[in-house]
Amino acid sequence: MKKNLLLTGMMGVGKSTIGKKLAKKLKFKFIDIDKIIEKKEKTTIKEIFDNKGEGYFRKIEKKISLDELKKNGSVIALGGGAFMNKSLRKKAKKSSVSFWLDINLHSLLIRLKNVKKRPLLDEDNLEESIKKIYSERKNIYNKSDFRIKCNSKNTDRIINKIITLYENSENKI
Repeated sequence: MKKNLLLTGMMGVGKSTIGKKLAKKLKFKFIDIDKIIEKKEKTTIKEIFDNKGEGYFRKIEKKISLDELKKNGSVIALGGGAFMNKSLRKKAKKSSVSFWLDINLHSLLIRLKNVKKRPLLDEDNLEESIKKIYSERKNIYNKSDFRIKCNSKNTDRIINKIITLYENSENKI
């Protein structure tokens, strides 16, 4: 049984983009937690935050993530804040090899500057809100098994690095 490969990190870092390609290369199923939530709730994450609040969102995010972590042989892209949940993180550490996709804040700002669907970002003060969220989460993201710097736009190199680390760690974690 192959352990899941879990991707965590800031919004906009490329968890979904890298995750899809990674799953295809490994012949794993790709699971995007945010997409599952939107499908089940029949609305966008931003609308869930606006209409039902962050607490409601985190509750369904935790439930869906825990359900998906029970499966094997999947590449799972968590939402940006999911790894902050201690019980979810504990389950992830048992069932998965986790990767923190990290990127410098300048590159993240460029990627997110025209995005309107991120509920936690203050569009009027984007740089400050990104810095605040990153500083609140980086120590938790760092509890992942591996940290991958994604400043390079070369996704193939990032994917190959993740695969090498995943395959070498499979029997050690």
